[in-house]
Amino acid sequence: MSGSETGSDGGALGALAARLLDASVLERIGIGIASTALALLIGLVIAAAAGYDSIRFANQLLVGAFGSERAIARTLRSTTIFVMTGVAVAVAFRAGVFNIGVQGQFVVGGFSTVVSIVWLGAFVPSGAVGGIVLMLFGTAVGVVAGGLYGALPGVMKAYGDANEIITTIMLNFIATGFVGWLVAGPFGAPEATATRTRRLPESVGLPQVVFGDPNLSIVGILLMLGVVALIAVIMTRTRFGYDMVTSGYQDTAATYSGVDAKRMVISTMALSGMVAGLTGALFVIMIQGYYTDPSGIGNYGFDAIAVSLLAANNPVGVLPAGLLFGGLESAGSHVQINSDIPVQLIDGIVGLVVLFVAAPELFRMIAARTGLGGDAE
Repeated sequence: MSGSETGSDGGALGALAARLLDASVLERIGIGIASTALALLIGLVIAAAAGYDSIRFANQLLVGAFGSERAIARTLRSTTIFVMTGVAVAVAFRAGVFNIGVQGQFVVGGFSTVVSIVWLGAFVPSGAVGGIVLMLFGTAVGVVAGGLYGALPGVMKAYGDANEIITTIMLNFIATGFVGWLVAGPFGAPEATATRTRRLPESVGLPQVVFGDPNLSIVGILLMLGVVALIAVIMTRTRFGYDMVTSGYQDTAATYSGVDAKRMVISTMALSGMVAGLTGALFVIMIQGYYTDPSGIGNYGFDAIAVSLLAANNPVGVLPAGLLFGGLESAGSHVQINSDIPVQLIDGIVGLVVLFVAAPELFRMIAARTGLGGDAE
């Protein structure tokens, strides 16, 4: 691939990000609602054309996402992971750096958390205090591992002029393949019937508190909200956040103001990777309890790109965007179990939402033509 081709890829993504960031708050809300509604409508039409009951399909989507305490817990569980990975993507995108490697950083962070907890568990007494120590230690290791894995493409971009889109994509494959080999080999549990690591000690676990779901904790929800608030403050209320954005979009201006643009690129990618690593740690502690083949844990890091785009790379806006994707994933699980409607329709609806969000000027044009919006640009 030539340098001109990679440059055009980055330029296209930059133009898309700029268009999304230019939208006002009301425009973003309108685009999100219109995108979701139109995607759902098309999905229902496709279901009807395929011979399925579209009304029943719509009901199954609603019931699967919010129809019971179990469904709400399932939605909140997925939302927690989507929001945190979405914030990880938004940190980099907001600063003009394209971190497509959140999935790999998520994998590395989660795996490092499991390995470190299992190792330290042999030296820490069992009980509540020992469990807290293990969780804090494992989470810290996961954050550091994710941050280092995120900083790696930042270093290559800053000092080797490597295209971060390509390097982060490749690092996703490396993380998945290498961690998969470690799980199947040196760190695999001999007694397990499936490919996985040893389980975390019994003392490691978060309190449920809400809905009685063993894989959802109020601590996880509060951690999600805390990460959103912290990143929002960093990005909008601190000199570090200002320097991040300036270095990403105006590196010359940043240099004149005394900011080392290269170091700031590395810091941005490291911060993004740290959030992804923290999400991986929460995933294994709150949900999984061990680590399995990374190819089977879900594409949270990839879906996070769509979540961040829907939120215009705004950390606070990631909350409703993550809730939408969490609800769709929960609905998909329900449809797959309780209906003969193919779950692939859910994936198609998600794809349509992303497609429509990626073309905001379509909705602006419709609003202007129908008199519902302002003058066309």
